Amino acid sequence: MTHTGTGFGAEPRAETVGSLLRGPAVLRAARRSSLADGFVLDDAVLDAIKLQEEIGLDVITDGEVRRTSWTQTPRFLDAFAPVPGRGVLNWRGGTSAPASTELASTEPGASSTSQGYPAVVRRIAIAPRIGDMTSEYQFLARHARARTKFTLPAPSYHRRYWSADLSCAVYGSCEEYLAEIRDYLREVVERLVQFGCDYIQLDAPNYGSYCDPDTRARLSAEGRDVNADIAFDADLDNSLLAGLSPEVTTALHICRGNGPRGMWHSSGGYAAISGTLFPALDFSRLLLEYDSDRAGGFAPLADVKPGTVVVLGLLTTKFNLPDDEEHATDRIREAAHYKPLAELALSTQCGFASAPGSNPVTPAGQRAKLEAVVRLARRFWGQA
Repeated sequence: MTHTGTGFGAEPRAETVGSLLRGPAVLRAARRSSLADGFVLDDAVLDAIKLQEEIGLDVITDGEVRRTSWTQTPRFLDAFAPVPGRGVLNWRGGTSAPASTELASTEPGASSTSQGYPAVVRRIAIAPRIGDMTSEYQFLARHARARTKFTLPAPSYHRRYWSADLSCAVYGSCEEYLAEIRDYLREVVERLVQFGCDYIQLDAPNYGSYCDPDTRARLSAEGRDVNADIAFDADLDNSLLAGLSPEVTTALHICRGNGPRGMWHSSGGYAAISGTLFPALDFSRLLLEYDSDRAGGFAPLADVKPGTVVVLGLLTTKFNLPDDEEHATDRIREAAHYKPLAELALSTQCGFASAPGSNPVTPAGQRAKLEAVVRLARRFWGQA
C-alpha cells in the first residue's frame, strides 16, 4: 500500500526520527539475514508498524529493524574497507562508560566495526551493489496504513569515510568522492519515489559535530576549513533531492550523536552553524535535537528559511525517565518566538536504536515518549 503527499493533507506534526528499540533476537537476525531470519525481521517490522499506528504518529518508519546500523552505505556498496584505529569520536555521557572495544563494536555507520571504522578504497561509480537498499521500504509500504518515510544517510555524512592515506589512491579529492556518493544515493531515491515514498529524510550528524567547539578546533588544527566544508556539503545534500515532485517531503535531521547507552559526541548550540547553514538548506523540514541544554537556545531558528518546517526534537531518547510535558509545552511556545507555530512540529530527539548497543530506554518508556509526542502535537496543532 502506498501513499501520496496530497492524500494526507495536513502538515505532519507528530513523528519519530527513525529507529525503534530491537531485542537481541532481532539484532541477530539482521546480522545473519538467512531465510528464517527474514521472517523474524518481517514480524519485527509489523510490530513496529502496529506500535506507531496505535500511538497515532503522523509519519512512521519500519523502526529500522533490518539495519545493523543507521547508515547502511557500506552494507550495500562494496567500496569500503575497515581500517583499525579509524572513526574515534569524542563520545561522552551515557548511563555508564563502555570499554573502548565495546564502543568500537557499536560505532554507528561501520561494517565489521570491531576491525575499525570503514574508509572508501574503491570508486563508488564502479563498485558492486550488494542488494537493494530500498527493499525494506517496499515491505513497509505494503503493510502500513499511516504515512511512511524512509531514512538514509546524507551524502555529506560520508566525509567520515574519507582517508587521506587510502582514499587518495582512487580519488583526486574528497569532493570528487562525495559527488559519486550523491549519485549512488540518487539511484536509491529514484527507486523510493517509484515505490510511492513521499517522505525522504537525510540524517546528517556532521553538521551537529560542527557545533562542537572542540571538534571545530581539532579540524582546524588538521587544516580543514569548516565553513568551506559546510557550504559544499549543503549544496551536495540539496542536490540529492533536487527536482523531486513537490508532493515528496524532503527532510534533513541534524544529529548530535546517538551512541550506546545514551552517549553523544557533540555539544554546543546551533548558532555555531545556523547563520551559514540554515539559509542554504533547501528542504521541506529540518529536524533538530533540543532535548538538553547542550543544544543551546532557539534563536538560530530565525535563520531557517521561511516555509521550512522545523521539527523540534524535545523528548529525549537518551534516558528512560518520563519527559516533563509542561516543560516541553513551554519550550514549544519559546521556539514560536523565533519560528511561526505553523512552521513547527514535534518529534523525539533522535532514534531509539541508531547503533546496536544498549539503550537505557525500555519498550514501555519508548511507547510513553512517543505517546507524549502525539499528545503535545495535538495540543498545539489539533488533529491531523
